[in-house]
Amino acid sequence: MFSIIQAAGWPIWPLIACSIVALALIIERFSSLRASRIAPPKLLDEVLSVTRASLPSPEVVNKLAASSLLGQVLAAGLRSVIAEPRISESNLRIAFETAGRAAAHTMERYLNTLGTIAAAAPLLGLLGTVIGMIEIFASQGGATGGNPQQLAHGISIALYNTAFALIIAIPSLMFYRYFRGKVDEYVLDFEQAAERMVPHLMRFTVQR
Repeated sequence: MFSIIQAAGWPIWPLIACSIVALALIIERFSSLRASRIAPPKLLDEVLSVTRASLPSPEVVNKLAASSLLGQVLAAGLRSVIAEPRISESNLRIAFETAGRAAAHTMERYLNTLGTIAAAAPLLGLLGTVIGMIEIFASQGGATGGNPQQLAHGISIALYNTAFALIIAIPSLMFYRYFRGKVDEYVLDFEQAAERMVPHLMRFTVQR
């Protein structure tokens, strides 16, 4: 491996750094975007069951908010009704939407970085290819003719950097798209949960 890095020249080092960062982000997002941490399947039904007869205490709402991101969104609606019994349906929806946007922002954390790596890696590989071509042309100059060793080094720089860049860019783009799809699915789940919670919570409000 070290001999390959030596043959690829200095342009390989930014690509190695990108590969380490991309791998770390992929592992972190796999851990953070688990359903148990974002939207537990039975959480909404449990909240509807607990609040069937009355609103929960602030301690229960705090535990709900700490359980998951969906719990934070549902807790935002509960807190709005508890704090303002005369809240209108539009204001309650705004409370859910605000909490939903904050949750979406949390889920999208680091995804832009992963997308940037997927887009920048081929450009870094192109830079390595250009540098390798410069080495190749330089090996053909001079009065003594070509330099086979410099020519081989230039070819190595061009090919290794191109290949390594594609090895980084393709998986990074695939995982970026995958995580984007997961975030969109969770956002849809949050919207559907809010639609069920709004009429449920409006039963506890004091109509003006």
